[in-house]
Amino acid sequence: MVTQAYAQEAETPVDDAGEVVPADGVEHADPTIGTHATTEAHHDDGVFPPFDPATFPSQLLWLAITFGALYVLMSRVALPRIGGILENRKGLIDADLAAADADRQKTDAAIAAYEKALAEARTRAQGIASETREAIQAELAEKRGAAEADLAAKVTAAEARIAQTKAEALTHVDEIAAETAQAVVGQLVGDVSADSVRAAVAKVKG
Repeated sequence: MVTQAYAQEAETPVDDAGEVVPADGVEHADPTIGTHATTEAHHDDGVFPPFDPATFPSQLLWLAITFGALYVLMSRVALPRIGGILENRKGLIDADLAAADADRQKTDAAIAAYEKALAEARTRAQGIASETREAIQAELAEKRGAAEADLAAKVTAAEARIAQTKAEALTHVDEIAAETAQAVVGQLVGDVSADSVRAAVAKVKG
């Protein structure tokens, strides 16, 4: 018994080279030959593939897919990280600004306290200087008064001594004058008695 497949093989004609000849006698072209030829034709046109209008749909499709993937990546991964970094930076900057403002306030308060203390110190120094000057002036006045009193006492004592010396000197004037006159007269006329010289001096004085 002959099967149907065998019968078909038996009915299939074969040429001299051993290749199958179609039943209709028409020789079909190889489909790969047409595709290769079409590709070669496309390449032979001299058009850069991205600029070829035939590739625009696929390029747009891949562009949309790439843009969507990039958008998802940016929105889900990159942008949150960047936002977190910016928030951290902002927090650090705000903290630094707050610390700087607090330091500035402390510095202003310290400067104000220093200026107040300096003004009080100047006031106290002026008061101390005034008190010291007044005390020195009072001490100088007291010492001047004591010195003037001592000087006045010394002047009075000196005047008293001078008056006493003068009085004592006046008591001896007669004797000195008599002795002097006796000496002078003795040199002129010779020896003269002391009584006569005293009498002459007393007469001249009177």
